[in-house]
Amino acid sequence: MSGVKKYITTTLPYVNADPHIGFALEIVQADVVARAWRQMGYEVVFNTGTDEHGQKIYQKALERHQDPQAYCDEYAKKFNDLKQALNLSYTHFIRTTDAKHIAAAQEFWTRCLKNGDIYKKNYQTKYCVGCELEKTDSDLVDGHCPLHPTGTIELRDEENYFFAFSKFQKPLLELYEKQPDFVLPESKFNEIKNFVQAGLQDFSISRLKEKMPWGIPVPNDPLHVMYVWFDALINYISTVDWPDEEKANLWWPGIQVAGKDNLRQQSAMWQAMLLSAVVPLSKQIIIHGFITSNGQKMSKSLGNVVDPYDMIKKYGTDAVRYYLLREIPTLDDGDFSEPRMKELYNSDLANELGNCVSRVTTLAAKDGITVEKTPYTIDAQIAAQIETFHLNEVLVSIWEEVKKLNKSINEQTPWSKTPEQRHDFLVESLHMLFHIGNRLYPFLPATGELIIKGTSGTISKVPPLFPRLQS
Repeated sequence: MSGVKKYITTTLPYVNADPHIGFALEIVQADVVARAWRQMGYEVVFNTGTDEHGQKIYQKALERHQDPQAYCDEYAKKFNDLKQALNLSYTHFIRTTDAKHIAAAQEFWTRCLKNGDIYKKNYQTKYCVGCELEKTDSDLVDGHCPLHPTGTIELRDEENYFFAFSKFQKPLLELYEKQPDFVLPESKFNEIKNFVQAGLQDFSISRLKEKMPWGIPVPNDPLHVMYVWFDALINYISTVDWPDEEKANLWWPGIQVAGKDNLRQQSAMWQAMLLSAVVPLSKQIIIHGFITSNGQKMSKSLGNVVDPYDMIKKYGTDAVRYYLLREIPTLDDGDFSEPRMKELYNSDLANELGNCVSRVTTLAAKDGITVEKTPYTIDAQIAAQIETFHLNEVLVSIWEEVKKLNKSINEQTPWSKTPEQRHDFLVESLHMLFHIGNRLYPFLPATGELIIKGTSGTISKVPPLFPRLQS
């Protein structure tokens, strides 16, 4: 696979709040795929970053008596710090306030305008500031946005630039027909197909600068700035140096990972924009679900928002990664519960995996065993599960191997035998653990690395991977 390139990207979180567990899930899922691809021998670009324009940011900065750029700098750091906290392997971190992104967004606008897909008109609309999106009556529940029920729906009446989204119904439906796995899971693909089939409305892509100045200037019109969604989506290509097409085309098109509240933007709006600017379409859109907290929707008012930094501090990076990747269905909604976190930590990580590694390496080190390191090749089934984003299924299969080895150890009782009697069994167990460590590495990188190192060469006792939690 040497020289074959792969590109995966998360969405860019909006910097109007601290990082939350939902984005931690998204970026950890993307990290697993990026690491597994590297194991397969691919060259990988893994992109993330921060979305920093728009009314919500402007309002938050004003509330805090801060310059919007200073506000964005502070919050962008909190998101970039996830790299170390969650042991992420992303290669690119794009900010929508970066000069190269601003230049790319303006060039993209110019191309869409030149191709006749941007026009100006007066309009009236209902607008949810929380979503930074226009809303129709059918989108609202009792006059409120269901995603931001405590927010106010604003009535807007102004002159804006519009993107001719309605022109792209037919090419979008042709794309969906031609590529039957363009959106995963299938339920979300059906949802976006139904949305597009019902007809598309042109959407506003600018704001009057005098009312909301925090945005990328519209080329050749100093009275307007770009609408935040139009600007932000372009990050997927600006990060790989578009409009330098020679550089960008080395990596783009790529796979995009997004939450289900991003379905329309990623799989319809962005694709229409790419069609307009004559840029290759995305390769695939992966949609993950929401995380509830103990069965309830997370909200600040309920006080049940889960801070990934707090969880990492309590349980460690790999334990948090394990919960998100094993307990949350990769392509569906899931729940975060701290009691369940403790239960999985002690049962799966401390007892099953940690105890297994400790027992085998302790005896092997005592006996002075040396094992020749063998090359690892990711097997076809795991590769297929990675490519189709069935990540939790891979972890389930790894744990079956761990359970099988533990059962074998309990049956063989190698501690009751002489070094000569147990030698072959320990060598075989070390080989099994070496492969378990390699399979585990994309999911739990630090743990996988410790197991790989501890089960090849001259064996030394691996310290407890997950010290048991005291209740």
